[in-house]
Formats: sequence, C-alpha cells, structure tokens
Amino acid sequence: MRKTTFILPVIVVAAIAALSSIFIVDEREKALVLQFGRVVSVKEEPGLGFKIPLIQEVVRYDDRILSRDIDPLEVTPLDDRRLVVDAFARYRIIDVEQFRQAVGVGGIAFAEDRLDSILRAQTREILGSVASNDILSTDRAALMLRIRNGAVSQTSTLGVEIVDVRLKRTDLPRQNLEATFARMRAEREREAADERARGNEAAQRVRAQADRTQVEIVSEARREAEIIRGEADAKRNAIFATAFGADPEFFEFYRSLNAYRVALRGENSTMVLSPDSEFFNYLRSDTGVEPAPAQ
Repeated sequence: MRKTTFILPVIVVAAIAALSSIFIVDEREKALVLQFGRVVSVKEEPGLGFKIPLIQEVVRYDDRILSRDIDPLEVTPLDDRRLVVDAFARYRIIDVEQFRQAVGVGGIAFAEDRLDSILRAQTREILGSVASNDILSTDRAALMLRIRNGAVSQTSTLGVEIVDVRLKRTDLPRQNLEATFARMRAEREREAADERARGNEAAQRVRAQADRTQVEIVSEARREAEIIRGEADAKRNAIFATAFGADPEFFEFYRSLNAYRVALRGENSTMVLSPDSEFFNYLRSDTGVEPAPAQ
C-alpha cells in the first residue's frame, strides 16, 4: 500500500512531463523551439514535435499569406497635385528564424509596423516621381509593381516576402475637391463655349450658302420666266399679226369685244363717253361702221 502511494504520483508527474514535451504543428503555421530565448529548433512541417519541458518553449507563426492595410497617406506627384492614397499589401513569413531574430518578442505587430514604414516610404517615393495622371490611369499597375519590388529588397532582412501591393483608392484631399471641381467646371464650360462658337460658325456658313443658293435659283427662275414670257408675247403678237393680216375686220371686232369685257365689269358703276365715240361702233352696228345720217 505504501509502495503504491509512492509510485502513483511518480507516474502522474512522468505523464505530465511527457505530455508537456510534445507539441503539434498545424499545416497553416511554423514553429520555433526556444531555450532561454535562443532558437534551438525549427519546425516547418506539420506534425508532432518535441521539446524539453520547463526549459524550452514553442513560438508559432502563421505560414499563410497575410494582409496588411496601410493607413491613407498623402503624396505629392510631379505636377504638385496632392493625392490621398489608400493601399494594402500581402506578405508571408518565409524564414521564421530570421523573422524571430529581426522582430524579437514583438512578433507580428512589430513586423507590421516595420512593413508600414517601408511601404509608406516606397509609396511616397514611387508616386512622387510620376505625374498624377499616371497614377489615375491604367499605368498604376506598373507603379504598384515598382512599389512591391522596392519594398522586397528592404523587407528581406525581416525574413518576410512581399507578395503584392495594391492601391485601393486614389482621391484628392477634401480641401482641394471644391477647387478641382470648379476648375473642371470651368474647363467644361470653356469647351462647351468653343463647341457652340464652332456650331454657330458652321450654321452661319450653311445659312449664307442657302441664301446664296436661293438667290441664284430665284434669279435663274425669273430669267427663264422672262425668257418664256417674252417668247410667249412674241408668239401672241405673231398670231395677232397673222390674224389681222388675214381678216382685219374680224380682228377689229375681237379687239372691241375684249375692250367691252374689260371696261364693262360690275365694279364700274359710271362711264362717261361721247355718243359718237368709236368705242360704241360695234354696239351701234354689227359691222362696226358708222351708219350714214338720215336724209
């Protein structure tokens, strides 16, 4: 009984010691075994690992691609047009031992602070070397690659690899928005005024050409009308002359009838003529000859 009482605590202590000497590394992480703050073992593959209880400790780091949002920063491109840039980066720990030596007990938080300072400096340097139109255009993909490549060389001492850098938003500072909008409105109004002026000029040319064409067409029509009227008058006079030569008496009768039709219309209320006027020859005689006076 006394022997069992002594052995049982020993077994319990041994079991606890055995369990505390075993650790499990997940496939999403890497582990370091530290002894008094010094790295004695690196466990990068998933599975079981061993350490000395109470003397050694295990520090785990994420092996996945991590994301880090960079606080919005203000940059000044070559054209002095200030912009507020919002970016983020993706990175991963590629050398956990070097990472531990670089950041110490600060861990991920200390490393991300270092990444922020490096990425902000690179962003200001790269975007400050180009014009704002290049940042706002499709060329920004090349600029992001330049920022990433510049940051890679500086973060290699941390045991970290920068996978990608992206510019999420590029805006004007709030205090410059109104001035920029006013300048844009003025530019659009100037372009609209130019378009209206060109349109009015084109309209004036069209109207002038139309007026000229109208005058030419009317003049040509009048000329042709006068020619046709003259030819018609000539034919009419020729017909009258032929008729007069063929039968002068009938021609005189025809002319008298036309004179009666024109003179004796309904609107003529009064006509004063001498009774012996030649106008009434065909009214007094069917031959148009003045009858002889009675003997």
